[in-house]
Amino acid sequence: MRAETEDARELYLLGMEEDDESVEEELTPIIERLNKEYERLEVIELLGEKFDSNNAFITIHSGAGGTEACDWVNMLYRMYSRWIERNEFKLQLLDMLEAEGGIKSVTIQVTGDYAHGYLKGESGIHRLVRISPFDSSSRRHTSFASVYVSPVIEDDIEVDIRPEDIRIDTYRASGAGGQHVNKTDSAVRITHLATGIVVQCQNERSQHKNKANAMKVLKSRLYEYYQDEKEKEQEKHAQEKKDISWGNQIRSYVFHPYNMVKDHRTKCETGNIQAVMDGDIEKFIEEYLKWNRTENS
Repeated sequence: MRAETEDARELYLLGMEEDDESVEEELTPIIERLNKEYERLEVIELLGEKFDSNNAFITIHSGAGGTEACDWVNMLYRMYSRWIERNEFKLQLLDMLEAEGGIKSVTIQVTGDYAHGYLKGESGIHRLVRISPFDSSSRRHTSFASVYVSPVIEDDIEVDIRPEDIRIDTYRASGAGGQHVNKTDSAVRITHLATGIVVQCQNERSQHKNKANAMKVLKSRLYEYYQDEKEKEQEKHAQEKKDISWGNQIRSYVFHPYNMVKDHRTKCETGNIQAVMDGDIEKFIEEYLKWNRTENS
């Protein structure tokens, strides 16, 4: 980047010296490219927390709202899928529980540089307000979905999971997946008894692969859980409560009576709701990272 900046500077000086206006046309795409790279590096500079550079798990659960909420999960899943595609990251579907109108819950793994750092601010309750396509009376509905983002923990990080601490259930995979999946108990659900954390995986045809993936997600969730417990112990008098709860939505997506997406932590907002639903959430990610640094400084 430094060499390209110097080349652009020399080209600019040459154009000024020779009063050559055509240089501007040549410089414009170079400057735009350099600005984009500068903005990317500026965001990476904000990613200094432990595990920011790791891959990430995203789990989305439907909340209050029935069919409407399941459709909302589907919309959020599409939004994050588009963001992943735009940033040339890799998406792996680990588990999906379909329901009438959409998706009840879905877990994916996002692979790419700083995936967890970029996405960690998405954890929380996402609120949708719109005229329901499922309501024949065209009334306005409010739906909720919870998003949980955790880092993919490498094997060198110790998280003690004893066999007696968990319950493993196998069941028949639901939804599409081929005849083999639907005829065998290949899906795996693991419950951590002490914390009540439940993870499941049914995407692979092999029960062993599903179990390995589910253990990987559980390890990540437990690490985050124990870290949160430490923070609570150390910050008993803190005003900011970081737990996810239904009364603590982080972002609202309003389709009616006006169009607006607003983050309630950073106050970042936009009226271009369709772009956001198509995966254009960079603005919200960047503003969260700036806000998070200020909050923790």
